[in-house]
Amino acid sequence: MIRRTLDRLYDAAGAAAGLCVFAIFAVMLIAAGARELGFRTGGTDDLVSWMTAGAAFLGLAHTFKHGDFVRVGLFLEKMPPRLRRGFELASLSIGVIFTGFLLWSVALYLYNGWLYNEMSNGLLVVPMWIPQLSFLLGAALLFIAMIDEWLIVFGGAHPTYVTAVEERHARGDFSEDV
Repeated sequence: MIRRTLDRLYDAAGAAAGLCVFAIFAVMLIAAGARELGFRTGGTDDLVSWMTAGAAFLGLAHTFKHGDFVRVGLFLEKMPPRLRRGFELASLSIGVIFTGFLLWSVALYLYNGWLYNEMSNGLLVVPMWIPQLSFLLGAALLFIAMIDEWLIVFGGAHPTYVTAVEERHARGDFSEDV
C-alpha cells in the first residue's frame, strides 16, 4: 500500500511537471497571438518563469525513480554485486544528506519570504512564496524518493532506478541514454 502510494505520488508530480511544460507552451502561444493582434501581454514572462521552475522541480522525484538522473552507472556496472551495493548505499546516503539540506534550506527561504511578505517584482505582483512552492514540493518529493530508494537498497533489493533502465533496455528502448 505504501509502495503504491509513493509511486503514485512520484507519477503525479511527474504529470504536474508535464502540465507545467504544456502550460508554458500555451501561455507563449497565446501571448504571441495576442501581440500579433495588438494586445498587451504583460506578465507572461513571470508566468513562464514560474512554470519553468515548476516543471524542473516537480519532475525531480519522478526522474530519479525512473533512472533518468545522471548517475555514475558506468562505474558501478563494472563492480561486483556486493561492492556495488556498498557504493550504491554510500552514494544514496550522500544524496539523502544533500537533498535533506536542500529541503531544509528551501523551507527556511520560503518561510522567510512569507514572514517578511516578499512580493514578486514583475508585472504580476504576488507573494513570492506562492510560485516558489513548486521548489519546496519538488525538494520534499526528491528527499522522500531518496530515502525510499536508500531503504530499498539497504533492504537488499535492486535499486528501482536501475531496474527501470534495465527494463527499458530489454524492450530495446535506448532513447534515454542519448
